Amino acid sequence: MSEVLARLVDLAVEIQQIPAPTFQEAERAAFVRARFEAEGLPTQRDRAGNVYACLRGTRRAARPLVVSAHLDTVFPPSVALTLRREAERLAGPGIGDNTIGVAGLFGLLWELRRRRLRLPGDLWLVANVCEEGLGDLRGMQAVVERFGERPLAYLVLEGMALGQIYHRGLGVRRYRIAVRTAGGHSWIDSGAPSAVHELAALATRLTALPLPAEPRTTLNIGVIAGGTSVNTIAAEASLELDLRSESPAALQSLAEQVEALCASARRSGVTVEAETIGARPAGEIPASHPLVRLAQAALQNLGLQPRLNIGSTDANLPLSRGLPAITLGLTTGGGAHTVHEYIHLPPLEQGLEQLLWLVERVGDLRRDQGRQAG
Repeated sequence: MSEVLARLVDLAVEIQQIPAPTFQEAERAAFVRARFEAEGLPTQRDRAGNVYACLRGTRRAARPLVVSAHLDTVFPPSVALTLRREAERLAGPGIGDNTIGVAGLFGLLWELRRRRLRLPGDLWLVANVCEEGLGDLRGMQAVVERFGERPLAYLVLEGMALGQIYHRGLGVRRYRIAVRTAGGHSWIDSGAPSAVHELAALATRLTALPLPAEPRTTLNIGVIAGGTSVNTIAAEASLELDLRSESPAALQSLAEQVEALCASARRSGVTVEAETIGARPAGEIPASHPLVRLAQAALQNLGLQPRLNIGSTDANLPLSRGLPAITLGLTTGGGAHTVHEYIHLPPLEQGLEQLLWLVERVGDLRRDQGRQAG
């Protein structure tokens, strides 16, 4: 393992040990900012909590490049961040999603400096918040609002997707569905409507909704809560619902069916409310886009077969606004979003080389885009 890769892995270990649940990334953000400053880079932190560091380019007028990685993880503070380090892999909560991605920002910086490479435009390294769960991409929203159309591209780093190029953003809609009744005593008030029973019946109807295989569309009930005690007719119960589709039209159709079922479940003594708690916009750039072609070439140059993909990542935000953006992986691994999450260490060399190759050549996009426009 090269010196840069060894430093990258050591830094990932440090970052992984700092809890960073969505909405609680401040400690990890402060650590990353301090490390950027130790590298001599000017840094900033915006109101959303994102950390920015800038490696200045050689030409003031040249367009910048944004490379980002999200700070947050899915794990609450109660989860022990135990890390197991083996010869060829690291295992622990959040190590792949997205600790190694954040460390990759530094790996890119170190490798550029080691090779004495200077980019024409500024390189913005961004460690952003709120990618996971109900964060709803609000960190990346702040990034895109800041830079807008100026960057040549937005490159988003994820830990465990080496070989994949996400150039399509998967649309997501999330609901919290709450049922309320008067409740009561399980014996004395037997027959009165129970919020738990009503919600269970509604959940059965929701999961029976037909889902198209093409475009791929999914429905998942991820959380159910409610009730007071075993001998109480529940007065309140709720569930959290996740809808996804490759097609904005199919997603909208499914959302309308969900809302119609909720409306039909209302009756005397039973209220049902469907609150939207998350909406990730869809968007894409075509496979023929110069940025996608360049990312494919970066992988092919390393002997890897690129796979074009769709997913729900930070790239959704710029893609939804028609801006050039892709999500890339730095290595391979498994067990994402579980305490058994792991990454493979040997592929990191290819992952970092892919990123460096792409960053070096992304300035050519301006010429390619000009030819396309002509």
